[in-house]
Amino acid sequence: MSKKDYERFLYKIEQLNQLVKLINSSPEKYKLITSCKTHEDVVELAKLWGYEIGKRWGES
Repeated sequence: MSKKDYERFLYKIEQLNQLVKLINSSPEKYKLITSCKTHEDVVELAKLWGYEIGKRWGES
């Protein structure tokens, strides 16, 4: 894993942690996220809320 990939990895973890905090503080957002049917649905919903969780650390 390159340093750049490691930084992407850490960034995604941070985004996911922030997303979890948001979802846990909002019953409405919890309901929306748990109604997602696919990974893509979750990624798009998170993106609407300002989080970038779609890219994997090795992807450009």
